[in-house]
Amino acid sequence: MSTTPAGAPRQPTPSATPRPPAAGSHDAPGSAERSSRSLWFPHQHGAWAMLAVPLLLGVAASRPDPWQVVLAAAAVAGYLASATWQAWMRARRRPSYLLSLRVYVGAFAVLAAALVIGHPPIVVAAVVVVPAAAFALVGARPGTRREIGDTLAQVLEALVLTPVAAYVSGDFEPATVAVYTAISAAYLVATVLVVRSVLRERGNVAFAVGSVGYHAALVVAAAAWLPPAYAVVAAGLTARAIALPLVQRRLARGPRPMRPVHVGAVEAVAALAVVVVAFVVPAVPT
Repeated sequence: MSTTPAGAPRQPTPSATPRPPAAGSHDAPGSAERSSRSLWFPHQHGAWAMLAVPLLLGVAASRPDPWQVVLAAAAVAGYLASATWQAWMRARRRPSYLLSLRVYVGAFAVLAAALVIGHPPIVVAAVVVVPAAAFALVGARPGTRREIGDTLAQVLEALVLTPVAAYVSGDFEPATVAVYTAISAAYLVATVLVVRSVLRERGNVAFAVGSVGYHAALVVAAAAWLPPAYAVVAAGLTARAIALPLVQRRLARGPRPMRPVHVGAVEAVAALAVVVVAFVVPAVPT
C-alpha cells in the first residue's frame, strides 16, 4: 500500500471514488426495467378511460355478449399499436419498439378480422376510424405540438365502440344506441377539456372558462332530455371542471404541484360515475 510522506495511508482521490449511476441513466437501478416496460406499455394512462367508457355504454345500451369481450381486446390492441407507433416515430432507438409494435398490430389484425367475419356490417366503422386514426398519427410526428384536434380525433375513434358494442350483442336499437353514443361523446369531450385546462393549457383562464361553459351546457341538456340522475352527474362534472384549475393554481405555488396522476384519479372517479348511472338508470325509457 502506498503511503503519504507522513506515513498515513493515502486516501483515494475524488476521481478514483466510484460514483453511483445517475438517476434516469440506463445504468441506474431499475432504469432498464422501466425502459423495457415503456416499450410495451404507454404512459398515457388516461386513454384507458377513453376506451372503457364508450365500450361500457355500448353494453348498457344493449346487453352483455361474449363478442364484446373480443371487441374490448381488439380496442386495447389497437390502442397499444397506435401508442407504440407514435412512440416509435419519436424514438431515437427505433428498433427497440419493433417487437412490441409487431405483436400489437398482429393481435389487432386477428381480433378485428374475427369481428368482421362474425359481424360483416361493422366494417362500416372503418369510415370513421381510418381517417381519424390517420389524423391523430400525423399529429404525433416528431417536433409537432399535440393539439386539441389530435385528441378529439382519438375521441372520434373511441366513440365507434358504443354502436359497435351494441351491434355485436345482437340487441341493437338505433334510437337507444344514438342516445348512449351522444352521452359517450359529451363525457369524452368534457374530459379532454378538463384535463387540458390543468395540463397543456394550465394558466389559460380563457380555456378554463370555456371548459366550464361546455360543462354548464351539458347540465342544461341533461336536465332537458335525460332522466334527473344524468343532470346530477353533469353537475358533478361541472364542479370538477371549476375546481381542478383552481386547485392546480393554488398548488403550483407550493412544494407539491398537481401532477397528471392526480388528474387521472379524479377522471377515473368521473368515468365511474358516468358508467354506473348509465347501467342503473336507462337513458331511454323502455
